[in-house]
Amino acid sequence: MRIAYLDCFAGISGDMFLGALMDAGAPAKALEQAVEALSIGASLSVERVDRSGISCTRVRVLEGGQPVEAGEPVSEQADSLAHTHPHAHPHTHTHTHSDSHAPAQAPPRAPAGGSAPGHSHSHGRSLRVIRDLIQRSSLTQPVQLRALRAFELLAASEARIHNVGLEEIHFHEVGAVDAIVDIVACCAGIEALQIDAWYCSALNVGSGTVVCAHGTFPVPAPATADLLRGLPTYSAHVQQELVTPTGAALLRALEPIFGAQPRMRVRQIGYGAGSRNPARFPNALRLSLGDAAEPDMLPDTATQTTSHRADISVLETALDDLSPQILSWVAESALAAGALDAMLTPVIMKKGRPGTLLTVLCHPEQSQALEQLLLRQTSTLGVRVRQDQRLSLERHHISVSTPYGEIRIKVGEQAGEELNAAPEFEDCRAAAERCQAPLKLVQQAAIAAYVQRMRGPQVPSDPSVAGAANLVRPGDTSSL
Repeated sequence: MRIAYLDCFAGISGDMFLGALMDAGAPAKALEQAVEALSIGASLSVERVDRSGISCTRVRVLEGGQPVEAGEPVSEQADSLAHTHPHAHPHTHTHTHSDSHAPAQAPPRAPAGGSAPGHSHSHGRSLRVIRDLIQRSSLTQPVQLRALRAFELLAASEARIHNVGLEEIHFHEVGAVDAIVDIVACCAGIEALQIDAWYCSALNVGSGTVVCAHGTFPVPAPATADLLRGLPTYSAHVQQELVTPTGAALLRALEPIFGAQPRMRVRQIGYGAGSRNPARFPNALRLSLGDAAEPDMLPDTATQTTSHRADISVLETALDDLSPQILSWVAESALAAGALDAMLTPVIMKKGRPGTLLTVLCHPEQSQALEQLLLRQTSTLGVRVRQDQRLSLERHHISVSTPYGEIRIKVGEQAGEELNAAPEFEDCRAAAERCQAPLKLVQQAAIAAYVQRMRGPQVPSDPSVAGAANLVRPGDTSSL
């Protein structure tokens, strides 16, 4: 299985990700064709640069043959702070831009030619305009879907920050040529590398403050902070913005598994450079490509399995006097609080009363908080707590293309052998709603695409698999 690992020791931005993809082997031609497909007069400029002694690939976006960036910008965080303008007349404001880790507290610099750092322009592109631009292009469907997902995630963050609807958001720099090109070209590079599973380190967000169109904010500023909800982050080394909104949105759209580098046989390593070159700090993103480690690569002291055995706490209480509405809400609350699982099982209690056994699984360090949740939110007078062990398979996602769009398949494997695979329900549900198709057909199409991907283009010998493949044609129910 081909896997990739992003080492974000200096954060991540759109141009850094693009440079790392190219440096690791994404064909330049594929990325250039993706940019041409947008028909916005943009192109890419690629060069080798030094970042603290490391040779990296630096990618710039050109418009009309000239770099899009004007001079030395302050921060891309200005591009994340979208405006909400229901009106249509031109709007003038001062703002700064970069997607490459600008110093956190530097004042705006004048662009090349001596112009003032602020300039006038009409409203930035709305999500609808960007969506139309991408959908009208000749980009492949997987590239379109991932690019649209990145912009939708960014728009959703802006909408939450400004408390407005998605369609009211008008991006400024994130809707500008260089940001659109960064996102689309990165998505083309991701598709070209044909990675089966993506992994990512914790994210160094930097520190200090950043000057935005709406004022001065601490790093990470609002849009980036919102996009990083739930992801492992830390702050180290420099007072500088290290994770940009474009980089965060691309990561969210990629949906990697976060943690330490997995066991892998590394084949290629790429470094993508940001525009800055601070002393003794390599402003670069490292991308490692390779194959998942085979069982015989594990240390002699390791078991011949890649499944995980871990201690867990099991919390149980039986209830016969509580509304099922409250029971459902408590189970959902336990999951939201970090429980590994929550189950409701019908039981017969004393005096023949029908009741419900509420079972919560969690990490031992979460046990006390979840015990209090059950004691406070249910009618129980006590909770049984025991320690147990859980054996779980290694898990990762594989994206497959179906007539209904791209669907993620959750795969469970042990010792390199795939034992279970199932389409992500939420992906199938969203695709069914978008295409107005039966949910079961979307699920069957995803399974058929996964089987086809695993077995290759040959006709499967198993009649049941062949039957599944017949279900992928929308509207064809002859085989059902």
